[in-house]
Order: sequence, then C-alpha cells, then structure tokens
Amino acid sequence: MTTPYVIGIGNAVMDVIAPIEDARLAGLGVQKGIMQLIERERAEQLMAAQAQDGDAPGAQAQMLPGGSVANTLAGIGALGLKTAFIGRVAEDALGLSYAEQTEAGGTVFVNPPVAGQDLPTSRSIIFVTPDGERSMNTYLGISAELGPDDVTPSVFQGAGWLFLEGYLFDKPKGKEAFLKAARCCHDAGGQAGIALSDPFCVDRHRADFRKLVAGPMDYVIGNMHEWMSLYQTEDLEAALALAVADCDTVICTRSGEDAFLIRDGVRVSAPVHRIVPVDATGAGDQFAAGLIFGLARGAPLEAAGRMGCIAAAEVIGHVGPRPARDLRDDFRAEGLI
Repeated sequence: MTTPYVIGIGNAVMDVIAPIEDARLAGLGVQKGIMQLIERERAEQLMAAQAQDGDAPGAQAQMLPGGSVANTLAGIGALGLKTAFIGRVAEDALGLSYAEQTEAGGTVFVNPPVAGQDLPTSRSIIFVTPDGERSMNTYLGISAELGPDDVTPSVFQGAGWLFLEGYLFDKPKGKEAFLKAARCCHDAGGQAGIALSDPFCVDRHRADFRKLVAGPMDYVIGNMHEWMSLYQTEDLEAALALAVADCDTVICTRSGEDAFLIRDGVRVSAPVHRIVPVDATGAGDQFAAGLIFGLARGAPLEAAGRMGCIAAAEVIGHVGPRPARDLRDDFRAEGLI
C-alpha cells in the first residue's frame, strides 16, 4: 500500500513558552488563563520582558513551532505518515527557526521564509505560572497573510488528504487559498477537509463557511458549539441533520463526551478516554491527528474516531500540544492497527 500523504494549511505560529510568577504576570498586565490576540507593539513589549526575565535561572523560554494544523501534522507524522505544511513565516530569527524545527520534526515546510516583508513571523507568547496555568498572547503577523500564491499545485501530487484550519478563513486571501488547495487536492485524487476551529470565527464568516462545507469539503471536524453556531441553532441534533445534508463526512466532538461521526448518513460514536487534564492545549489538534491517520489508512469511521479520542486523551495528560509517546502502541493495544 502506498503511504498516505497529508498536507495541512494553517497559521504558522511560533510558541514562546516561558515560566513566570503570578506577581510578574500581573505586573505585565496579562490576564491569567486566557488566549488573547495582541498587536505587534504589545508582542514586542512582552518578548522584551520575557528576554529580560530569561536571565534568571530556570526562566529560559522554549521556542516551539505551533499553530493548530501544524500540531495536527506533527501528530500525524509521529504516527508514521508523510506530512507537509503550507504556512507563511518571515525570514527573521523566529521564522527561520520555525521552518528548521518543522523540517527536523519530519514535516516538509513547503514555502521558504519570506524575505523583505514588513510583517514579522507570528508568535504566541505563553506565560506559565507555577500552578500550570497558561496565559497566551498571540500576534498573528505574517501567517494571516497566506494567500493563493502560497498554494502550488505540484505539491499535491501523491497527496491523499488535505486538512485546513478554520482560523485562516478570516481574510479573503485565506478563503481563496483554501478553494485553490481543495481544487488541487481533488485534481490529485485526494480528500479535502477543514476544522471549524472556533465558534466566533464561524459567526464572522457563516455564509462562506456554509458554502465551503456544502461545496469542496469532503469531511469537516467541529465541536458541538461550532456546529450549532454554523447552523444558528441551540439544538445539536438539528445542526447535525443540516450538516450531513451538506457534507459527506461530519465529525462532532463534545467536550469530554463521546464523539459523533457520520458518513453518508450512517452515524457511529467513539468513546472518549476520560482523564484529569494536565493541559488541555492541543486536545482538538490531536483528535484530528488520530482521526485523519485512521481515515488515511482506510480504517472504518468508528475506529478512526477511537484513534482520535486516544490521541486527545494522551496530549491532555501532559504539558504541550503534541504527543509525548508513540500512540501506535495504544492503537495496537485497542486492536485498531
């Protein structure tokens, strides 16, 4: 069997993860425990503050390539499939490191860092207090400028699967890039899908998301809140009924409850592995990784969903948004591979 090849398109965001005391966090004016979007000036201020604090023992920041789809691809790659990431970084220190680390992790970073751009590489400055709470400050920078020129048809030759990040749907260029990528994927004989990403993102672009789901998307992953937002209803069953009328394969996660998976009108569920979370970051990203890995290998829908739930349970059991061990051992123990 030819090894499936998965391409992802998403925000290329460098995670700058640094320990911090609560008093210092408050002194920087950072609201604890939330993710907020910030402007460039604020990002530079927080980076400078972190660099200053980093001189203290044990206060050095980790710099790790992140972004939702990038995390999913890392999980798929760790499971043994070929992966490639289409994202946009600047030719600055963070961008060069992002591309280098992505390649070193086994995922092809398709487009080289962009030289001569005013916008710098996107970054999420993540302060971690002693209680483990993460306070995220995200500056989108150049990654949000990804457009159709960043999508090259030849990259899709041999690709069986495409996975898109809903967050990038915020700008017209991102929408154009998604439509072009879906065409390229289908021309190469592949399957195209998207993660809805965020109910607020869905609210902003509902009509275009509806067209995308009903049009070129072969599979769509969303949580219950995103699906209800997409179809403007408080009734999940009503939302899913509308979804399956639009799309062949519909995946719905439900925050600690069994996931629903519907293909061609046939519905199955996948049990979640309930554990006390250490860090919920990356749960959705790794659910997608396990799911797409299963689908790409031709597993039944229920088995692919179980792989997604196992991957999500693993990643919330430790700090960080990417798997810390080989999940194929878990899949084998469950008779899934």
